[in-house]
Parts: sequence; C-alpha cells; structure tokens
Amino acid sequence: MGKQSLNNPSIFTKMSQLAQSLGAINLAQGFPNMPIDPRLKDCIANAAQSEQHQYSPYQGLPELRYEIAALIERNGTVAVDPNEVLVTAGATQAIYTSVQALVSAGEEVILLDPCYDCYALPALMVGAKVRHVALNENYLPDWNKVEAVITERTRLIIINSPHNPSGRVWEEHEYKALASLVEKFPRLLLLSDEVYEYLAFDKPHFSVRNVPRLKERSVVVSSFGKSLQATGWKMGYLTAPKEILTSILYVHQFLIFSVNSFLQKGIATYLRAFNPDRVRADYAHRKALFTAQMKPSKFELLPCEGTYFQTVCYSNISHEKDLDFAERLAHEVGVAAIPVSAFNEDERDLKHLRLCFAKTEETLTEAAQRLCSL
Repeated sequence: MGKQSLNNPSIFTKMSQLAQSLGAINLAQGFPNMPIDPRLKDCIANAAQSEQHQYSPYQGLPELRYEIAALIERNGTVAVDPNEVLVTAGATQAIYTSVQALVSAGEEVILLDPCYDCYALPALMVGAKVRHVALNENYLPDWNKVEAVITERTRLIIINSPHNPSGRVWEEHEYKALASLVEKFPRLLLLSDEVYEYLAFDKPHFSVRNVPRLKERSVVVSSFGKSLQATGWKMGYLTAPKEILTSILYVHQFLIFSVNSFLQKGIATYLRAFNPDRVRADYAHRKALFTAQMKPSKFELLPCEGTYFQTVCYSNISHEKDLDFAERLAHEVGVAAIPVSAFNEDERDLKHLRLCFAKTEETLTEAAQRLCSL
C-alpha cells in the first residue's frame, strides 16, 4: 500500500487510536459493537465445557469442515467437498498463507485498487512483484486494463466482492469476463476475498465458485468474524481445489498448525441452524437507518450494495486531502472514518471516506447527528 510499511501502523490502527484518544465515535475500524446471537454463545459455552481442548486436525475439525461445505451448498448452490476446506485463524491468515504458498520470488501478483492492505505484504515478503490496477471511479473492474499488465510471470490475481471499501457487489457478467481472461493464461490463479458474502443487499452475491472455469483455479476466503459478528475470535476458512489446497496446507501447518479447537466445535454446532438471511436483514436495516439519518447531511452517499461500509463523498464540504479531512472530522465532529486513498497504492484521492455501520442504532444515530452538523 502506498501509505503502509513494515515500520508504520495501518490506517485502521491509526484512526482507531485517534478515536480512542479523542473519545470519538469509531466508524473507522470494521467491527460490530452489537451482541452476538445468544444461541451462538450457548454453543460456544457448551463446547468449552467439553473435552475439545487439545490440538484439532491441522485442516480443521472434520465436523466443522462438513458444516462449512453444507452451508456453502445451501446458500451458494454449488457443492464443495469438505476435504477442500481449510479452517484458518481468520481471513487475514488465510490470505497470507495462500499467497505465501502459491507465489514465488520473481513472480507477480495483481491487486485491484482500492484494496485491503493485507493483500500486498505476503507477496512482497516472498520476493514477488505487486502490480496495482485501479478499479474505475465506480469501483468496478476494467478487465482490459488488467490483461494489459499480465505477463508470463503473473501468478495470482486477488479480487474482492462484496468490495471493501466501496460496498460494490460484482455481477455474474464480471466473473464470466474474468473467466475468459484467465483461460488465456494457464498458470494464472485467483484468490477471491468473499468475507462479506452474506452481506449483499441490493443484488445477490456471486462467487467464483459459481463459474466452473474459475472454481478450479481459485482460492475463496471467508470469515466467521464477519458472518457471525464475532471478529475478535479470528476464525475463518478457505476453499480450494485439492491440488491447490495441498500447497496451502504445507505452509499452514508450519505457520499455526491448527486453530482454536473448542471454538471450532461450537461453531460447527451453530452452523447447523445458521441462517445468513437474518444477518443480511439485520445489516440492511442498519444501512437503511444510517442512510435515512444521513440524508440531511452535505455528504454524498455512494452506492452500497454489500458489506457493512458506507462510502461517502465530502467534496461538497471540503477540498482537503481525505486523510486531513478524516483527522479533522475526528477532532472537530467526533467521528472517526477511513480515508479511501489509504487503499490505493498511488494514494488516489477522490474525496471519499469509508464509514462502518455495523453499530448499534444508538451509535449510528449519534454519529449521523454529528456528521449532519457540518
């Protein structure tokens, strides 16, 4: 990332620390502040009372991998073999491990900006070259631009939908165009970050798994932190064809070996009755509430089709750089936001901020009142 290095904290850490020091409302970091499902708490409590406290199999508890595969089939209309599932210590570890396993020194990884800051580092750490291609101003991909930077050394493209930070959701035609592109390059693999898969509001989430030509060459990353609103547990998973997963497992076993055993057992029990539609409806309500309360403001609310992030344009208020404006917003208004330029390698600044609406109604109401005061 253009503003990130190994020696500096991420923009998320920086803005959250600023919010804490000022007592500002933190709409910067993407974590819910609502209670989790009481049934999930009960499942975890029961699992903690069991004897599931030693190492689990390094690929994950078989019963959890089975329930993950069943969940994918129920909600994504595509079958996944439980043996093609890996349980990870959060989505970030899944991404790091996958890149480390699949990319070698001298190869290239393509990122579509703006993108999450954990994508680039694992590639750089293996000695690969990262190529950034900007999404268009509507935060959608231009596959001709992507193809123009692919070389014989390109190994991996990392994609993300529902998209953080913009909240856009790619449609089926985007994936079919990507499939046509990938077929031209036999060694090219995909890593699809789909952690907000159950938070697509205005149109259904479409996965790379739904395109057979892509599924066979893709790693798909998911997050229980996002789906179950429990980000502090750092529990996620990925799916990949067996020949790709074999390489990932090799790195995984030496990186962390296996993840929390009783959490796996509790989540496996909970998933049997888990209905993502309830999560989606809850966030759709929070999004609608925040949208209505922000209507009197001078901010322009950009399309939010998924995730729990609302991107806003502040060009009607100020022409400051987005980082400067975000810092002033925290100091003077008491609301912390993320400047979207931090997601761009070239620090492209469209005067956009990212606000998280995964908050209680009281928090959203107070934040909106403060933002409307500008």
